[in-house]
Amino acid sequence: MPVPMPQRQTSMREAILEAAEDLFSRNGFRAVSMREIAQASGANLGSISYHFGSKDGLLRAIYERHSGPMNRRRGELLSEAQRIRDPDDRLAAIVRAFILPSLSESEGGVGGGARFARLRAVVMAERHEEAQKIIAETFNPINLAFLDALQACLPRLSRADIVWRTHFLLGAVSYTLINPWRVARLSDGVADGEDTEEALTQIVRAAVAAFRAPAGTDAAS
Repeated sequence: MPVPMPQRQTSMREAILEAAEDLFSRNGFRAVSMREIAQASGANLGSISYHFGSKDGLLRAIYERHSGPMNRRRGELLSEAQRIRDPDDRLAAIVRAFILPSLSESEGGVGGGARFARLRAVVMAERHEEAQKIIAETFNPINLAFLDALQACLPRLSRADIVWRTHFLLGAVSYTLINPWRVARLSDGVADGEDTEEALTQIVRAAVAAFRAPAGTDAAS
């Protein structure tokens, strides 16, 4: 049985994680130094090395902090969705299960909120080799489970079609979390981009329609 860390060490570890996540999400992973993280968290460089080993280790800890609860919740919702008999309702439920944990309203919620979404977007754009490895290890198993579930609902689509449409779905979720104010601006205030329930409804509706669109060979014939 693991021995719990003393409260002071736990608090320092959390302070370092909070500071690093905030700095990475605003400035990018490459641009932020360990010294800046130490200054923002009130820790010394030795404490960061003690808890995380390196900046890569710190990034991995941030991903594990949010992705563990997110992926567990996704798995629970996916199991519930797969028990739905009607194929159309099952497809909508699978899409909803995939994105609901990401659309967390707060930074402390299951999905990590907009800050973790910004961090993921920045890290993916930087194409840092170790960061890409962390992302793959963190999300690939649950992503593959969803791809299999979607394929079972949509046997006429190729795996490539399923992957592309899921890729676009993830982009929609990330952009919605990162730029919610754009919805209000473009709609002259009629729509509220920070309304999580409405965002969920709209994304699921659009994604289900996209998944039901003809396959590439069907559209060309």
